[in-house]
This record gives sequence, C-alpha cells and structure tokens, in this order.
Amino acid sequence: VIPAKYLDDKTIFHLNPSGRFVIGGPHGDAGLTGRKIIIDTYGGWGAHGGGAFSGKDPTKVDRSGAYIVRQAAKSVVASGLARRCIVQVSYAIGVPEPLSVFVDTYKTGKISDKDILELINKNFDFRPGMISINLDLKRGGKFRYQKTAAYGHFGRDDPDFTWEIIKPLKPNA
Repeated sequence: VIPAKYLDDKTIFHLNPSGRFVIGGPHGDAGLTGRKIIIDTYGGWGAHGGGAFSGKDPTKVDRSGAYIVRQAAKSVVASGLARRCIVQVSYAIGVPEPLSVFVDTYKTGKISDKDILELINKNFDFRPGMISINLDLKRGGKFRYQKTAAYGHFGRDDPDFTWEIIKPLKPNA
C-alpha cells in the first residue's frame, strides 16, 4: 500500500508493462549471472545496483545501462564540465524510457548538475535498444565480451569497448 502523501495526478503505475509473464526461469532468461558487478566496475568506489554483467547479453540494462552511464560520466569529465561525475539511471521492465536519470558532480561542476543533466539528456539516448545500437553492442557476438573476463569492463582502450569513447559536450553559451 502506498501512502496517499506519495500519490498525485502525476503518479504512474507500471503493471506488467511488457505483457503477461508466462515463461520464467532458465527458459526465460538463459545464461548464468556470475561474478559480482562490483568486481567488474569500480570496486567499492562507485554506486551500483547489484547483479552482474556476466551471463547477460547487451539487451539487458544491467550491462548496457552501466555502459552508457560510464560513457556519459567520462564525457562530462573529459569535456572539463566537472572533475568527478556519477550518472545513475533506473529502468522498469517493458518501459523503453528510463524512469530517471540522475547526475552528481560532487560539487566539482563548472556548471550546475541540472545543466549537466540537461546536456547529457540531449547527447545520450538511454533507451536500451538505442544504447545497443549507438554503442554497437552486438558487434562481434559473445566473443567480444570474453575480453572483459580479465581486467573488467572499464578503463580499457580496446576499440571493442565502445562505451569508453568520449563524446565532446559543450554547454549552451
């Protein structure tokens, strides 16, 4: 039960937005979820939602969402808009648009976090299907991701790690 103080005319309820859920278990989501995500990302430094990349194809936002927010945060820092940046995104199954995108520059931003968020939303498409297309995540099939088994998913200059490519960001003058 949701307390009335949290409900208003803008409240949206997502009840099975992807339709009937009739196939569960291994048949519905083949593969194994393996090594903890903290190992493959930032150690104990960055926030994460749990789960794992291992055993997940690029259509799963556990993987693709982490890749696109990595690219967005790196682009903010590389463009000189902040010294530190975290970008968070949240999704609901069956809803193509993210429920939220959040930015925190830990008070190191040259412009406000709100302006950086606006810039990020103009330059990055956080819809799962578009992440896969824009980062070319299906190229090379499963063999592409074997490289992530050693040394993790981030901080690499291998051309297969397309999420490491920086997009120049320029605030409106």
